[in-house]
Amino acid sequence: MPQAKNRQFLDFERPIKELFDEIEKLKQTAEKTKVDLSDSIRKLEDQVTERRREITQKLTPWQKVQLSRHPDRPYTLKYIDKMCTHFVELFGDRNVKDDKAMVGGFAQLDGQTVMMIGQQKGANTKMRQLRNFGMANPEGYRKALRLMKLAEKFDKPIITLIDTPGAYPGMEAEERGQGEAIARNIYEMMRLKVPVICVVIGEGASGGALGIGVGDRVFMLENSWYTVISPENCSSILWRSWDQKEKAAEELRLTPDNMFQFGLIDSIVPEPLGGAHWDYTEAANLLKPKLIETLEELKQLSPEERIEKRIVKFGKMGFWNEVPA
Repeated sequence: MPQAKNRQFLDFERPIKELFDEIEKLKQTAEKTKVDLSDSIRKLEDQVTERRREITQKLTPWQKVQLSRHPDRPYTLKYIDKMCTHFVELFGDRNVKDDKAMVGGFAQLDGQTVMMIGQQKGANTKMRQLRNFGMANPEGYRKALRLMKLAEKFDKPIITLIDTPGAYPGMEAEERGQGEAIARNIYEMMRLKVPVICVVIGEGASGGALGIGVGDRVFMLENSWYTVISPENCSSILWRSWDQKEKAAEELRLTPDNMFQFGLIDSIVPEPLGGAHWDYTEAANLLKPKLIETLEELKQLSPEERIEKRIVKFGKMGFWNEVPA
């Protein structure tokens, strides 16, 4: 997480911010007066840990949405950096251009070569504009598919990290075939012969998430969300205002617990106390063993078995009631 002076806090993290302010004051006092205040500082730090635990235990769906968007939260490249070695980023869709909102390349995960693909947001205003806030254009999804096919050619597993508020909805994206690009990815991912693991690390919205979200296993981090539409947009459609976004978040059932209950994901990956933004290394260390274990499990199956199970897995999702004619 960024240094204390650069840390950002959400509204419900205010008690933690107040403790951090007290810690900073004590450190400054200790430096000026040369008095040992380490015991007092340590007690406050213990309180910070306890507050983080309390906040994590009673988050509402809307607060989880906020936490998934935390400005200090680690994004795809940070997870790759913390989990992998020898990452070689690959660029372009060989058709239009390189989409900076979608990143990918080969990397070493615990000694084995994998293809890492994911949406990337920016850490500051300039980078957010460069990355288009993690909203990929059609060329981003075609780039992702090109990298998946490359991994399949060399028989390397694929890991996708999902973190997007949705595919870019601009006119130019539609003109270049946004819907077709996402649909093609879903179709092709269903038939990939190599193991595919998908992880929602932050926001998992709409077709933007599904465009790289079809795999043998789908996981969600503890403070992420996954649904067909963002709470704000849902609120604007149903209530003609964003004011009902908290109610929309509740009704959408978008939290990992709900997704697991509905059978739409396979597992929930824990995060550090208070969220992944508190400790990037720990967040990666909690996810990495899960990926390694799952890859070993999937390697025991033949390509044909994996494809068949993948088709069955996604084919039986959802539930409905039939009304007699």
